[in-house]
Amino acid sequence: MVRSNIIFLLCIIALTCSCTGKSRHHGSETGSPSAHPGYAERFTLKEINGITVLTIKNPWQGADGISQEWYLLKRGDNIPAGIDSSRIIRVPVRKVIAMSTTFLSMIDTLGESDKITGISGTDLIYNNKLRSDIRNGKIPDVGYDDNLDKELIIKIKPDILMIYGVGGESSGLAGKLKELGIKVLFNADYLENDPLGKAEWIKVYGALFGKEKEADSIFSGTVSEYDDIREIVRKKATERPKVLLGLPWKDVWYVSPGNSYISRLISDAGGEYIWKDTESETSLPYGLETVWLKAAGAEYWLNISTVSDRGEILAVDKRLGDLEAFSSGKMYNNNNRVTAIGGNDYWESGSVRPQVILKDIASILHPGLFPGYTYCYFKKVK
Repeated sequence: MVRSNIIFLLCIIALTCSCTGKSRHHGSETGSPSAHPGYAERFTLKEINGITVLTIKNPWQGADGISQEWYLLKRGDNIPAGIDSSRIIRVPVRKVIAMSTTFLSMIDTLGESDKITGISGTDLIYNNKLRSDIRNGKIPDVGYDDNLDKELIIKIKPDILMIYGVGGESSGLAGKLKELGIKVLFNADYLENDPLGKAEWIKVYGALFGKEKEADSIFSGTVSEYDDIREIVRKKATERPKVLLGLPWKDVWYVSPGNSYISRLISDAGGEYIWKDTESETSLPYGLETVWLKAAGAEYWLNISTVSDRGEILAVDKRLGDLEAFSSGKMYNNNNRVTAIGGNDYWESGSVRPQVILKDIASILHPGLFPGYTYCYFKKVK
């Protein structure tokens, strides 16, 4: 797969994040602080007889009523009777292969990046330390799909291999890995429809690395900062400008639905996403003409694929130059922190710092709301 296709796939995954349509809620069950997520819909952590049970719910697109249970058992403890040993993960984990760069930031935030022993798509990494480890041969690229290096994975002997799901557990890549006896843990954070729900997955990493308290503390800080920014927007923003997202791909514009992660961010930042009334579990494919008509009144244009200048937009289709956001120059892309070969920190640390993305977008839509603030992930398309 060529680099442009890989980046496009990442963008589509990000656009389709989140499509459960469920509202933000707080867990009502009793238990440890990390046991019952208050925002995430796709996982639970429960203590049962001294064993942490991690349940991943509907872990791939289109999954319905599917859950996967893992028993997180401390190293040295005996396996209790009646528990399937193939579903046991010894914790804290010591070796992790990450099949998506989006997992790396949460591991790094907990100070466990030295446990990363393999990555899929090393060229797309932004983190400087990890890039250094890759150059020095400490972290190999294990490949993907038909290029999966099975021998290398067997040699690494990971405690877990973490993957995002775009198909069933027994199909494709996941099926190949299971045949190797590898414990494949599906990460469904990209399917969360709440930015804080996605960030709450740091509690899963906390349980895996034996850093539950640290994960709880980090997430609590994230929630507090996010809520503070949202409250400032609510009190001080006087308008809700309309927002367009994305760019067509081969004459098809894959539109993120109104019940999505990015739609929630725009709303919390005081904007009105032009497709806010749509609902879907996947991105919505529209023709350019349909989106062009809908976007005619959008004041701002965000997350414009990988473009850096206006000419790249016109190269896709000259009619895009007639859009209001193009004419006014109110176009901002999420590629302010990128490497020369394609790594983008928006997809890495952005997953664990939704409050920073929120502040970026709020500052774009409401200039002057945060005096002196400099965008972290976004920059203006000139």
